[in-house]
Amino acid sequence: MPSTDSSEAPNEASTDASTAPWDVHRLPRADGKTFLVTGGNAGIGYFVAEQLAATGATVVLGSRDADKADAAAASIRSRVPDARVRQIRLDLADLASLKASAEALRTDRLDAVVHNAGVKFDQPPRRETGDGHEAMFGINHLGHFALTHWLAPLLAAAPEGRVVTTGSFAATSERLDLDDLESSQDYRPDRTYGRSKLAQMLFGFELDRRLRAAGNTVRSVVTHPGGALDSLTPPRPPLHAPTTGERLRGLPAGILVQGKEAAAWSAVRAVLDPSVSGGQLWAPRIFGLRGTPRLRPVRGHLADAEVAARLWSASRDLTGVEPEFGLG
Repeated sequence: MPSTDSSEAPNEASTDASTAPWDVHRLPRADGKTFLVTGGNAGIGYFVAEQLAATGATVVLGSRDADKADAAAASIRSRVPDARVRQIRLDLADLASLKASAEALRTDRLDAVVHNAGVKFDQPPRRETGDGHEAMFGINHLGHFALTHWLAPLLAAAPEGRVVTTGSFAATSERLDLDDLESSQDYRPDRTYGRSKLAQMLFGFELDRRLRAAGNTVRSVVTHPGGALDSLTPPRPPLHAPTTGERLRGLPAGILVQGKEAAAWSAVRAVLDPSVSGGQLWAPRIFGLRGTPRLRPVRGHLADAEVAARLWSASRDLTGVEPEFGLG
């Protein structure tokens, strides 16, 4: 989401002049807090979890694969002394299972959830979840929409609960087709993926509008990681072990994009920074593709409240639930 408007600069750090600028390498402590990261066993989600674990918080990895989650937890513990990390089974493709996933957190409050998990298919055919939803829209958006419903009491019980929804640069060039949300009439994998991420972002902004209207203290924040490549990502064997050749071939791309460790910074700031407000969009500083997190403008189709409200209604009908937070 390219923007070089200098008027955004005052928003980059806390509005409190006495607060030091945000440093991605010197995160504030979060002892006693509990954070859930969906898809925290791999990719960007892993690095979100690793960085949050270094703050002293309890970090819960939501994953379909227990073995992969165990390996991710072991990797975090090897790098973060005394890390408090555990896992729950989380299958966003199975809507009926999400209530049990929320109950498995075994906590009376949740300080933040990072909606990070997602799938992307590059080639046809069109795939469906077990519930009959197009897989990318069903997992990336509908699964997180329904999960938020079940997490709502725990988030509301926290002093300042946060819902951090991970969008994508791919969403910025797409538009939703409200008459074909699940791409049953015209399936193109790249477009369907971009629309699923746009749906996530619109959900995050619409949730913020509803929370504000109700005077709720939970904050809904949207982020996107920019461009993230495996070849620019620090090794975390056995989870991620690029060869020397792979890393060298990826170096030229570092001019424009970054690795997944850096791509996690926007979500981590959205979770931890006390100056972050609901309804904001955080993304990498340099053309929205790489660099430290920066507050970005929410404009154009991302700010379309009418489309977001219609998407919300459709998502409620498709899942049978909605995140209420006492909003009714």
